[in-house]
Amino acid sequence: MSSESMGNMQRGQQYESLALHYLLEQSLILVARNYRCRWGELDLLMQDQGTLVVVEVRYRKNARFGSAVESVTANKQARIVAATKHYIMRHKINQPIRFDVLAITGAAQPEWIKNAF
Repeated sequence: MSSESMGNMQRGQQYESLALHYLLEQSLILVARNYRCRWGELDLLMQDQGTLVVVEVRYRKNARFGSAVESVTANKQARIVAATKHYIMRHKINQPIRFDVLAITGAAQPEWIKNAF
């Protein structure tokens, strides 16, 4: 693995940790982090008053090539939904589910979009 991709992974973990801290402050409860299966990865799985919340964390240094929110494409959404279905079946989840995006652009405050898709 190249040093650049290692740096990107560490940066990704850093912003995921920032997002997790932010959501914990909003009274959500961590269920799982970085759930991986053959269909993709779920960044954060949180509990919000009886709802399982699947949170996609996106970071962009700036919005020059599109915002962090815009980077959650239809293809990315489909992979998240497929991975979520796997998680639900594997863990026998029977509760409402919500898909949120926590977007961070530069040094700005995180933008939390509930029911993003």
